[in-house]
Amino acid sequence: MIEVHARINGIKYRPLLCSKLYQYNDLNEGLNKSGAFILNLNNDAKIAISRWVSPKRTRSYPYARVYDTLGSQLKKVAVIPVLKDEGLDGDRDYIQWDTVSLMSLLNVYVILGYYSAAKKNFGYNNKITNQKFDTNYIFKELDEVLNFRSDALHWNLCQIDKIPLLAKMAIESYRKISRVTNVKMHSEEIFLNNLEKILQDKNLFKEFSRNKAIRAQYREVYTRQPKEKIQGNKGIITIENFLGGKYYFTCDEIQLSGNNIYLIEAKHSKGGLIPSINDIKDGLLKMVLYVNLEKVEIKGNELKVVPVLKLTSGINKSLDNIGEKEKRILKQVLEEAKLNKFKIIFNQEFFE
Repeated sequence: MIEVHARINGIKYRPLLCSKLYQYNDLNEGLNKSGAFILNLNNDAKIAISRWVSPKRTRSYPYARVYDTLGSQLKKVAVIPVLKDEGLDGDRDYIQWDTVSLMSLLNVYVILGYYSAAKKNFGYNNKITNQKFDTNYIFKELDEVLNFRSDALHWNLCQIDKIPLLAKMAIESYRKISRVTNVKMHSEEIFLNNLEKILQDKNLFKEFSRNKAIRAQYREVYTRQPKEKIQGNKGIITIENFLGGKYYFTCDEIQLSGNNIYLIEAKHSKGGLIPSINDIKDGLLKMVLYVNLEKVEIKGNELKVVPVLKLTSGINKSLDNIGEKEKRILKQVLEEAKLNKFKIIFNQEFFE
């Protein structure tokens, strides 16, 4: 297993594959219909919003939604639930410090919210679905973001301070949802004990979340995902920013060649001609980070980083022999790669 350490001092990147952001005048409509959109606020003000279904980064392609907002010149916001409980037969996830840190690094303003309504999932005894944000709260926060004159980092640090209150509001909402739907939720006591431990101050919260992030990082290294077609070994990359914040990622494949280190993010489609557009965008968000890395080291030895997005398919065709739609997407990806100085591998073909 290869362990890589790197620094990042700023983000410079031009995305080309962003989906068109639909504009809404009503926040409820935007949150219900789109994963990323532009909201028209009062006084002709506009803001670009990505909606996270869960605070966990591996669910519902939140990175792809954030990516779609990066092409906008508007202020960018990620609306993320502080806690999501699907009931005893489902998952429970809550916000991690490193999620907020990553958004800060991308200059995305985080609004932490909570779900206030849901319906019973009749496929299970104890599971809910169709969870809805408290949009009155979200709207008030959006109004404050719009008038906030400092950068995303300072705003996001203030959001962290609100977690104890938001968590209690989320728990109270889930109590009401439980009564209305007759669905048993996960233990409040365990969550509250964690809150008491991690929210005494920011540093304890960082430490708790980072420890969890590191454990998740190591678990993922030894896990092969169905959507990955990996030839080499996975590795671990820890990125530190100029403020000392650390970001923990797994790298699908790391290859060393002379003084070069190839950091390869792999996306695979078993039955499609190319990976899904959301998988590709998820990989591109990693490229946003990798192309801005500085002082990349393994055991103190500095190397030159070569970011690579690797796209593979169970239908092994060359770029010249795939459909027009897929060819158009890949040509856009290749143009984005050239513009931002990373490389593409498509079904074993290496594009400079």
